[in-house]
Amino acid sequence: MSSPRYCRRCLYGTTHPLGLVLDAEGICSGCRIHEEKDQLDWSARWSKLEELVRPHRSRSGQDYDCIIPVTGGQDSYYMVHLVKERLGLNPLLVTYNKYFNTPLGIRNLANLRIRFNCDILVQNVNPVSVKKIVRTTLRELGSIYWPCLAGHTVWPVQVAVRHRIPLIIWGAHQGLEQVGMFSHEHEVQMTRRYRKDHDLMGREADDLLTVYDTLKEEDIWQYRYPSDADIESVGVTGIYLGNYVRWDPKAQHELMVEKHDYRGAPFARTFDTYDFVDCFNYMDLHDLLKLYKHGYSRVTDHACREIRHGRLTREQGLALVRAHEQVTPPYLGLLCEWLGITPQALQFMINEHRNPRFWTELSPGRWSFNGWSVHSGDAAAGAGEPLPAKAIFKASERLEYDRDAAYITIGKGWP
Repeated sequence: MSSPRYCRRCLYGTTHPLGLVLDAEGICSGCRIHEEKDQLDWSARWSKLEELVRPHRSRSGQDYDCIIPVTGGQDSYYMVHLVKERLGLNPLLVTYNKYFNTPLGIRNLANLRIRFNCDILVQNVNPVSVKKIVRTTLRELGSIYWPCLAGHTVWPVQVAVRHRIPLIIWGAHQGLEQVGMFSHEHEVQMTRRYRKDHDLMGREADDLLTVYDTLKEEDIWQYRYPSDADIESVGVTGIYLGNYVRWDPKAQHELMVEKHDYRGAPFARTFDTYDFVDCFNYMDLHDLLKLYKHGYSRVTDHACREIRHGRLTREQGLALVRAHEQVTPPYLGLLCEWLGITPQALQFMINEHRNPRFWTELSPGRWSFNGWSVHSGDAAAGAGEPLPAKAIFKASERLEYDRDAAYITIGKGWP
């Protein structure tokens, strides 16, 4: 096994699970593609987007022009802002209920549909089945988030086929933004293949059914992707706004805070206060499992993004990673209660997914970390250095919002 190498500009290494290469100057493919953000003619690209969506406008004005997958976090507000307020389309919002909902996320999602005056469809899969799937994917894949990712990426396509609304509009392409998997000019679209290989870790819903597990047909059928024939009959197309707009999550969220009252919250395991505030588990156990399996966590993604946008130096980003990545997730007890397992049982299962490339068990329950941040620079790099104002993330709320920490199974809206 070859030793990983690390980008001289950001903090990513060649063991990135999405695939990453370094050029002769030691700069990674993600950083090189990011350079396009300052090279492309974004006015021309916006005009291209307008031409792309023009055939999808309803002639009567009484039908939905497109579908937008949304949550109570991430880039949902900015996506709806671009589609409704700038493109002038009438979108149908769709959201998959992950059951790990924060009160703040429910508040943000309700405020989203009220502010933009949009209709929304919510998918609620039987929570008994969801719990069974989580137990299976945690044990087999080291993932509690498989049904969340599967639902979020399949429900919009199912709605598109069922209601014959061909255009689905997504935000930014993860593979492009992180590792430069594509150029913006490739105008890559959402595909079943990318969903399976990357979002779902190579497992479609039917792949979860085995004689060695308790999952049944009635547990997984709602996660099935529509057939190619059904997709072709409607002409379903999934485009990414990030190919036509200079994508900058920090700037976009701050604009949405100002214009549409989006609210963020602090996290223990990262400095970003805007991303995934709708979920107790994404920046918690899901993020810890990422560290166990891949040797880095979401805070590295956030730091690399901010380094590329010029708001952090590499040393400042590295210091933030080291300050956050080993913090114990504060909401593990909520998942244990929800699944009906003990903290000891949970720890045993997640330890089974520690990658020996990054972790060494020195004695029972005592581990040594050998991940990306250990090798990415001087041990004291950036430590204690104050961050510039442009790099500060602000938070107006907390995930619990106006109550104690507990999953909101079904959000009834706000206020």
